[in-house]
Amino acid sequence: MRTTVAVVNGPGQDFLFEEVDVDGPRADEVVVRIIASGICHTDLSLREQLPAEMFPRVFGHEGAGVVEEVGAEVTGIEVGDHVVLSIASCRSCDACRSGAVGYCDQAMMLNYMGFRMDGSTSYSRASGPVFGHFLGQSSLARHSVVHHSSVVVVDKDLDLTKVAPFGCGFQTGAGAILNVARPGPGDSVVVYGVGAVGLAAIAAARASDVETVIAVDLQPSRLEVAEKLGAIGVNPGELGEVSVVDKIKEITGGGAAYGVETTAVPAVIKQAAQALRVRGTLVVLGLDMNHAEFAIDAIDILQNGKIVRGSIEGDSDPLEMVPRMLRLHAEGKFPVTDLVTTYPFTEIDAAVADVLAGKVVKPVLVW
Repeated sequence: MRTTVAVVNGPGQDFLFEEVDVDGPRADEVVVRIIASGICHTDLSLREQLPAEMFPRVFGHEGAGVVEEVGAEVTGIEVGDHVVLSIASCRSCDACRSGAVGYCDQAMMLNYMGFRMDGSTSYSRASGPVFGHFLGQSSLARHSVVHHSSVVVVDKDLDLTKVAPFGCGFQTGAGAILNVARPGPGDSVVVYGVGAVGLAAIAAARASDVETVIAVDLQPSRLEVAEKLGAIGVNPGELGEVSVVDKIKEITGGGAAYGVETTAVPAVIKQAAQALRVRGTLVVLGLDMNHAEFAIDAIDILQNGKIVRGSIEGDSDPLEMVPRMLRLHAEGKFPVTDLVTTYPFTEIDAAVADVLAGKVVKPVLVW
């Protein structure tokens, strides 16, 4: 079969639309006709940072669509099902069996390398293979060949253009709250960086009845959205002589119970840890391969019993977390679909430019 993909031919290069050959599904795979796909900062950062030998590549990992073919060994998924796509996992290692599928023993091979476990790719062109299978899906395409573990069947009444980001961005932010931090109403939560991930964390905190939720960002437009979701906005650029750490401690009465860090900026991570209360926890979600190390105040962490921990996809199992978020949304407790701005797939460059400029929160491309 032939299909259209948005291929990137080398580090930092543009998304180019091209027709390629696509395999039918292997026994453990599903072919999905993509209706919509969100653009995540991970797509954009790894487009810049992956080495040249990992291209040409099809990115995209917030896909939603309709199942067209099902592999012989796949159960629970049928042709015609509407689905949201997420990360892939082996479903058999110790981590997967415990529900920690983001930490699957085969996570690197299934999600980042660009090929199947046997080294084959589902996309190809006359000049050779095209790497796909990005986070289990490579959804910046008309058709994706996805590992069965990436597929979450959803109600056919749902608008797939609105729920596509539930497979990554919204899941990561919400999971940091609902699965990792688990704050109570009397706790305080500070979210650093309020793009799609951070705003989903704020929405999840408010859904958990947390009264004191603080959003820290330099973009006034993002803070306005956060405030509509029920957060107190703090713009570090407008604090004058007051530090972010001191401002957070002032608002929270001594420090935040929980912090969620999405920016991957080392200085922000350090400040977020310093702004915690005694025995507070910071959940780090952001990753920048160009700044893979960050400093913390070791004395502060040790003497105050603070925890700084990372999280993949908010420690979510998509098969459980996506339906959970959809239920909260249906109840009016998780109003994140308002963050979506749709674009025709052919306007991918405009969508990327708008999200980088802060004009939109979550761009979603629609065929």
